[in-house]
Amino acid sequence: MGERILLVEDDRILADSLKDFLEQAGYSVELAYGYEDALEKLESKNYDAYIIDVNLGDGNGIRIIEYLKLNGDDTPALIISALTDVETIAEGFSAGAEDYIKKPFDPEELLIRLKARLRTEDLSYGKLHYKDGRFFIEDTELELGEVERCVLLKLLKNHGKPVSKETLYNCMKNPSPVGLRVIINTLRKKTGLNIKAVKGIGYALD
Repeated sequence: MGERILLVEDDRILADSLKDFLEQAGYSVELAYGYEDALEKLESKNYDAYIIDVNLGDGNGIRIIEYLKLNGDDTPALIISALTDVETIAEGFSAGAEDYIKKPFDPEELLIRLKARLRTEDLSYGKLHYKDGRFFIEDTELELGEVERCVLLKLLKNHGKPVSKETLYNCMKNPSPVGLRVIINTLRKKTGLNIKAVKGIGYALD
């Protein structure tokens, strides 16, 4: 399977059918059937994109996007919603959503928009290259765990600037300074890159 998608949708029939459709297109899809279910999954896993409904049985999907962005998560988030009023659409984009798809929609349209958002994730710095959810040093793909991928992507997106420990902690299930140092050291060995400790702040890819 390819990139990991978290689909947050309380209509179980729609959620299950979209999951099947996206997995046939090569994505790995995990479902959350509500607000609390989504937050629980976000505590323990990292994803390459989010697809989130607004009207959930136990909360508002826009609040999930606000939570993600406030915690330094810049993963692409797409809203799917039957709400088509300008105020809700504006609120979704203001919260940090990259796209807003009005229900009912053709699953092919969702796939096209999802691919477009993931394609923007094409980054390079020196010998390091990130494309379609995969890391490469020159032409060799790096074998990285979920947490390592998350930390390295945040450093790559902010190369030349320090990334706070708190932001990098968001990648970890049980964050700690020691645990983060272990991850940074592992990334240094696997990539051969200069990842510097910035006193009192965090780390920077330099």
